[in-house]
Amino acid sequence: MVQMFDTIYRSGFVVNQDGVGLRDIGVSNGRIAAIGNLGHASAGELVDATGLHILPGVVDSQVHFREPGLEHKEDLESGSRSAVLGGVTAVFEMPNTKPLTTSAETLEDKIRRGRHRMHCDFAFWVGGTRDNADQVAELERLPGAAGIKVFMGSSTGDLLVEDDEGVRSILRNTRRRAAFHSEDEFRLREREGMRIAGDPASHPVWRDEIAALKCTERLVRIARETRARIHVLHISTAEEIEFLKDHKDVASCEATPHHLTLEASQYATLGTLLQMNPPVRDTRHRDGVWSGITQGIVDVLGSDHAPHTLEEKSKPYPASPSGMTGVQTLVPIMLDHVNEGRMSIERFVDLTSHGPNRLFGMARKGRIAVGYDADLTIVDMKRRETITNANVGSKAGWTPYDGKIVTGWPVGTVVRGQRVMWEGEIVTPSTGEPVLFGEALPR
Repeated sequence: MVQMFDTIYRSGFVVNQDGVGLRDIGVSNGRIAAIGNLGHASAGELVDATGLHILPGVVDSQVHFREPGLEHKEDLESGSRSAVLGGVTAVFEMPNTKPLTTSAETLEDKIRRGRHRMHCDFAFWVGGTRDNADQVAELERLPGAAGIKVFMGSSTGDLLVEDDEGVRSILRNTRRRAAFHSEDEFRLREREGMRIAGDPASHPVWRDEIAALKCTERLVRIARETRARIHVLHISTAEEIEFLKDHKDVASCEATPHHLTLEASQYATLGTLLQMNPPVRDTRHRDGVWSGITQGIVDVLGSDHAPHTLEEKSKPYPASPSGMTGVQTLVPIMLDHVNEGRMSIERFVDLTSHGPNRLFGMARKGRIAVGYDADLTIVDMKRRETITNANVGSKAGWTPYDGKIVTGWPVGTVVRGQRVMWEGEIVTPSTGEPVLFGEALPR
């Protein structure tokens, strides 16, 4: 009897738990139904993947899509369009919108806005605050919630929880892994005078490595006291990597492409376009974060896509806002590092698919395995392309990598069996759905 599938992806280099091998993938009803030699099977659609690598769908677990409240910079449609153009099949979006995502109602509003309007699947971080600390155990388990996110360094209004007792009140109640922006707000306030008007190169002097390390040390201590699991976002210092290697039982961590690729000398050419929190630092810190990648200390990659308009970014420092685009360039920038020998393709998959699955308990996502959603990132590892502002899908319309030539390029984005992007074009209407999590499955 001939096997029948909705789609067969033929003769691609599949990267999964078996390593890298030439295999076919059969897809039925939006899920992976078979892996192997399917030469005698038939399907409604045959996709020739000869010469291409088929990766588990890339998950970007830190993006800011600005909706509701700041749609002039980005919205859920445009941000997710940028994501799938870059090969990303699912995103976890951050809570510092207007209003803040800190309640069941504001979470449900975002889910309603995203469903079948976003081009990729999605989950939303819920902001942890002093006011909702006693509710986080319920909030983190709501459908569509990625977990609880806490800002310990300067952010927007009520989302800042800078003191130990405030953090403790939240972590006492979490059961899932909570994510943190880890910069010591007290040190940042003390050092505001280090900022030099008109000089964005003073940004990493103000927000120095001690501010990051000190906060991460405090955070780990509180996590141990409260027996909580934590996730330290956008690691930017060599010292934090060295510290966190001894605390992997409670603390996971994320690296970003910009902290792995850019460095402080580029403030001279990029100016405020390079301005991020925590800052892009000198090569010693970039090398330290790379050490975290090669030693297995870093668990996931996230883009921290945080768009602002060029008009906003052109304000003189420090009036200029921190943040850059990144969701669309995560895959090509990191594949270029793969081709340069900085990491293997298997390590890239571990950081962008297996890692998010493992840390956050995604159901049916993060692996190429039978029974999992057919979320696939299809890439041409030999393709050379130039990243340009003109090709940015984000409303912001710019990238710090404008003009950068990379080798390795996403050619297809498949979400639950639907080819959403192919060869740089959106080819399927948006069908985004909330990601399911094992610790937050619908009743």
